[in-house]
Formats: sequence, C-alpha cells, structure tokens
Amino acid sequence: MTRGISAAALDLLVLGDCNPDVLALGADVTPAFGQQEKLVDSISLVVGGSAAITAVAAARLGLHVALAAAIGADPAGDFMLGQLAAEEVDTAAIVIRPAAATGMSVALSHGSDRAILTATGAMTSLTADDVPRGLLSLVRHVHVSSYFLLEHSLGPGLAELLAAARAGGATTSLDTNWDPSGRWGGDQLLSVLASTDVLLPNEEEAKQLSGQRDPCDALRVLAAAGPAVVVKLGARGAMCMDGARPRWTQPPSELAGEFVDATGAGDCFNAGVIAGLLAGMPLPAAVDLGCATGSASTRGAGGTAAAPDLAAALALARTVSSELA
Repeated sequence: MTRGISAAALDLLVLGDCNPDVLALGADVTPAFGQQEKLVDSISLVVGGSAAITAVAAARLGLHVALAAAIGADPAGDFMLGQLAAEEVDTAAIVIRPAAATGMSVALSHGSDRAILTATGAMTSLTADDVPRGLLSLVRHVHVSSYFLLEHSLGPGLAELLAAARAGGATTSLDTNWDPSGRWGGDQLLSVLASTDVLLPNEEEAKQLSGQRDPCDALRVLAAAGPAVVVKLGARGAMCMDGARPRWTQPPSELAGEFVDATGAGDCFNAGVIAGLLAGMPLPAAVDLGCATGSASTRGAGGTAAAPDLAAALALARTVSSELA
C-alpha cells in the first residue's frame, strides 16, 4: 500500500473527496418504492469521488500523484486505499477518521444522464490543516475537487493553502462541482479563485457561477474574473478562451458508438488538462488532451475503468476538432 510520500518531486497533489461509488447501470434505474424489486444491467463497486477519480486518471497519464482526503476506518475506506495504491497514487496524505464512516455514493446511470445519492461521512471533515505543508514544496500543481462539498471544512483555509503552493512555484486549479446548497459561493470562493490558475466547471456549474445562461457568456464572465477557464460541455466537448474569443473543442468522433457510462468523465477531463499544462502545452492543446481523456473514460463503467494511458490519450487528442465560437 502506497502510504509513504516519496522524496522525489510530485507532479500533482489533488485535494478533495475519496469515496466508493456503487454504480447501477440500466435502461431503467429509477427505484420503485412500495417494496418493489427492479432488475438492472449491472451494479458495481468502483473508485468514486471527483478527487480520487482525477488522481487515478492523472496517474494513468504518467504523473506522480498524491491525494489528500479524509476517510473512515472501515471496509469502504480500505477499498479506496487499495484501489489507489494499485494505481500508484500516493495515499500518505489521506487522513483516517476512526469515529466516522467513509463517504459513499450511489450513482444511478442511464445513458449520458445519472442521478447521485451521497452520504458525505468523513469526506467533509478534511481541513487545510490536514494537508502536509511539506507537500507544497514538492508539488508542481495543486488541484481541488468538489469545493462545495468541502466548503465549510477545507474552504476556510484553502485560499491560503493555494497561495502558499503558488509561492513555492506550483500552479493551481479548481473544479467546484455542483453546489447542493444552491448558494454558489461568496467572498470565500472569490478569495480561493484569486489563488487559482485554472477553473474547470461544467456547463451548468459555469452558468450558476457566472449568472449567465449562454455558455459563451458564462465563459467570458468567469475568465474576466482572473483565472483561465475551461467549461466542460459533456458529449459536446469543451470551451476555453483562445485570445479574445471562445474556442470550442469537440470530442473524438472515432469513439462514437463506444459509450458505456459518463460517470467521472469530467474528472478524467480535468486530469488530461492538467497533464497537458504540466507538459508545457498551451491551454487550447491541453483542453484537446482533456477532451480525449474524458471521452475515452466513457467506454467503461465508473470513472476509472477506461481512463487511458498517455499514449492513447495523445493519439485521441490528435483526432479532436475545434473552432472559434
């Protein structure tokens, strides 16, 4: 089990959630109450949590990755530690809360849509003080996942932590994910964004964060606030600013017909963008790699089963198409 942090420099430190997903796939996965039983195509226990999925996908792309998260001392936590170790993700910064249960999600997936039920458990106990400050001197990039799930625990110290990482020479990125409270930030989030180099929302999140209904307008408003912004459009690809105009990248057409499940595709996309930026790619080329990585991940059930290695992702990235919007 990979519980000791290497003295070698880390490429990526991911902060956020680490919990198993119980994934149900089928044409009709809507539960029927009244003690009725339904049959579905498959149910599987897989790596879950946006941060954990991004960490695994980035490790598949050849990055040296560590994950900071909080889990319980239970079988679900043991499962996650074992899965991460098998993917060579450093788990030394994962804190174990003996008195709490590991967070878990039940994902009901039908085609490209899904519904998710989450019990946060130990997940939402992670604080900035839990992140070893020594890591910040080793890492090239710090990525934060599921900000809104950790808004009240990690959030208060996050801006300082990201600022310290940047002062040490690291770059930073943030994926807020959905805000269950519906408030969509405030002064705390603004201070976090001030120390964020790349913001990675999906389309609906970008609209909520910006107050705009058109994705191009949302992209422009968010980009004007400071960080580089990449808006994920699901099966339609992604958008980023290329100079003064939005650039739309469409996913690889050769994957048409191979779709299985979209769980974690956005998290794998994040890993591709980060890997591209760390390789010295300009943002539009890194977005191409993100589209390739996220699209490839949809060929398997769960967030990591089909996450590609770097050679496969680069080959797919050469097949994407883009245009100025």
